[in-house]
Parts: sequence; C-alpha cells; structure tokens
Amino acid sequence: MRRDGKHMASAAEQMAANLSWGALGKATELRQRIWFTIGLLIIYRLGTYIPVPGIDGSALRNFMEQAQSGIGGILSMFTGGALGRMGVFALGIMPYISASIIVQLLASMVPSLEQLKKEGEQGRKKINQYTRYGTVLLALFQAFGLAKSLEAGGLAHEPGIFFQASVVITLVGGTMFLMWLGEQITARGIGNGISLIIFVGIVAEIPAALARFFEQGRTGAISTPVILGVIVMVVAVVAFVVFMERALRKIRIQYPRRQVGMKVYDGQSSHLPIKVNPAGVIPAIFASSLLLLPVTISTFSGNQTGPVMSTILAYFGPGQPLYLIFFAAMIVFFTYFYTQNVSFKSDDVADNLKNQGGFIPGIRPGKRTEEYLDYVVNRVLVLGSAYLAGVGLLPEIIRAQWSVPFYFGGTSVLIVVSVTMDTINQIQSHLLAHQYEGLIEKSQLRGKRKPGTAKPRRTPSRR
Repeated sequence: MRRDGKHMASAAEQMAANLSWGALGKATELRQRIWFTIGLLIIYRLGTYIPVPGIDGSALRNFMEQAQSGIGGILSMFTGGALGRMGVFALGIMPYISASIIVQLLASMVPSLEQLKKEGEQGRKKINQYTRYGTVLLALFQAFGLAKSLEAGGLAHEPGIFFQASVVITLVGGTMFLMWLGEQITARGIGNGISLIIFVGIVAEIPAALARFFEQGRTGAISTPVILGVIVMVVAVVAFVVFMERALRKIRIQYPRRQVGMKVYDGQSSHLPIKVNPAGVIPAIFASSLLLLPVTISTFSGNQTGPVMSTILAYFGPGQPLYLIFFAAMIVFFTYFYTQNVSFKSDDVADNLKNQGGFIPGIRPGKRTEEYLDYVVNRVLVLGSAYLAGVGLLPEIIRAQWSVPFYFGGTSVLIVVSVTMDTINQIQSHLLAHQYEGLIEKSQLRGKRKPGTAKPRRTPSRR
C-alpha cells in the first residue's frame, strides 16, 4: 500500500517536472482558448484608435501633450491610451469596476442583496445583472461629464446637444462592449478578462512612456542618477511584488482516522494556505478608479472648473498629502473588505472543513474555527494591506518629490505582475490537466487486451 502511494506521488511529481511549454502544442483546447483571448484583446486595442465623432483632433493632440506629463499620463495608462486619443473606449473598464465596488458594498449592508449572495449561481447572476445596470448609469454620468468638459476645453468642432449625445452614446456603448469582451475572455478564454484588458492597456503604453522618459534624460531635463534610480526602483518593486504575491501563511489541518471495511486509515494532515494578500490587485484598482473620477473631469475642463471642483483638486490633487492619505486608506479598506466578502470568507471555509471532517489542532470545529481564521486573516492582512498601500504610494511620492513624469510604478506594476502570474498559473493548470488526461488514456489503452492473447484471469482489484 505504502509502495503504491510512493509510486503515485513520484508519478505526480514527475508529471509536474515534465510540464513544459512544448506540451502546449498538444493541448488543442488550451491553444484555442489562448488564441481566442489574443483575438479579443486585439479587437480592444483597435477600438482605442477609433475616435469619438465631433472632436477637434489637432486641438486634442496639443492638449494631451501638455497634460501627458501630469495626470493625463495616468488616465491614459488606465484606458490603454484611448482617453488620450478620445477613442470609443475612452472610459475604459472603470465604470464597471466602480459599479462592482458599489454593488459589493451594498451586498454586505443590504439584507436582501446579502440573501442573493447565498443563493449560489442564481443569486450570482442576479448580482451581475445589477452590476451591469450600475455600469450603464455610471458610464452615462461619466460620459456626460466628459462631453461637457470637452466643450469647456474647446475641443469640440460644434458644441451643442448633438455633440453631447454622440459622445455619451459612443462612450457608453464602448464601455458596455468592453464589459462583454471581459466576460467572454473569462468564460471562454484564459485568465480574468477585466484584469487582462487593464493589463494590455498598461503594457501597450509602456514603450511610448519609456521613450519619453529617456528622451527627457537625453535633453537634460532629468539627470542620469535619477533615471538610474527609477530603473532600479522599478526592478526592486517588481521583485518585491512577486515575493509578496507568493507569500503564504499555512494553517495545519488534521483529518481524523477513518475505517473502510476492515482497514483503518490513519488520520491525515494537510495545510490551509492563506495568502499575505488574498485580495490580489483588486483594492489598488478600486482605490485608483475612485480617485480618478474628479481628476478626469477637471483635466478636460481646463480652467473652467467651479469653486467646489477647484477646492477638491487643491486638496485631492495627485501628490497632495490628503490625496496620499485617502489613497492609502482606500487601499487598506478595500483589502479587508474584499478579502472578507469575496476572496477568503472564513465562515464558508470553516463550514467546508467541518463537512469534510477536518479540524485545526486545538480549535473546535464550527464557530470557534471561524473566529480563529478571522483572527489569523486579520493579522496577516495588516502586512498585506501595508504592502499594497506602500507599493501604490511609492511612485506618487517620487513623482511629487523629484518631478519625474514617469507613471509606470505602483498600481501598474501590481497589475502587470499579478495578472501575469495569475494567467501563467491558469495555463499551467490547464497543461497539467491535459497531461493527466493523457496519462489516464494511456493507462486505459495499456489495460486493454492485445489481440491473440489469452483472456486474463479476473483478480479482485486492490484498494
């Protein structure tokens, strides 16, 4: 029995060790999923170049060149450059993310929505429907604000009701199409669709941002030590993010002895892994999307902002102390909120352990296990939320202190690294499943009787 167990373990280890990208050629379903994802992401990139009707292209180009070094660069990053060109995807996926935040916040506070969350697949569909309605409302509000801002900034050919209507219809349609694209990638492609759309937008803007950055170094606008310092900082942040995303806190789980027929099996022990950052990159995206809304409108309206907006920008402009405090607070809040409500629900984990007969040594199953898991997760999240807030604030502080007009840092590094790791993990699990299926087929073929051989005597199968 033990020898068989060892043999199986070594076979599994060998299969994992042999997992190479060469196996990708044989996994046809995975290859189709990857091509499907790439195809949809190419459609998204093409859409960022289709302009919104009625906009003065040369005036917009001049305006964005001036705004590029400041907040314009950050806004363009989150929309994959579509906002800089006023493409049909200028709002990006941000209204959908904002609607998700609002619906999830309400779901933890409104009893009827909380009941829907517990209804499984049916409830999840209903909540997704509410999120879509919220996305339409938010996109309408943001698109109208953007249309008025474009008129105020003198970027429209013929300002008026028809210009506003064309901008609103185009931008809301673009956002809804992006939301659909994201859902299709998640369901029929590989990786998380919404995260991949933001990821592709950021990656597509990196070469142009690097070129501008090095150009400023060549002209002497930025000194060589600062350029080298920023490069070292980006490399260090990437390494730190990879380390923190892989960091785990393992809780030992014990399973009781069980009897099957005449045999008694010893109690097994395993580990429940709790990531230092179970929420992933979601809190940083949520916090950024909330902070970018007032800035988007003010960027395009130029000096036409009202007294309220001017006051908000004076205190909440990028690099301002209040902006940094609010950004850090939002990241910490969303890290706790998202972990407890979505990514690691301790009551569900405790129930599953209880149903499987598992328990944490020294802790009673049920309510006490749930309390213990809450205690551990909350303590681990102190480190996780501090890490997310630190990585998110680092480029903001550097931009404010050194006046380095280089947006790639913090949130964008988090998104790029996390999405890359998540997508590669998904591809590897698909490959592993494909190899596993191949092994089962081989063993079944090997078990079939060869022609011309005597029928084997049936022996009782060994358990």
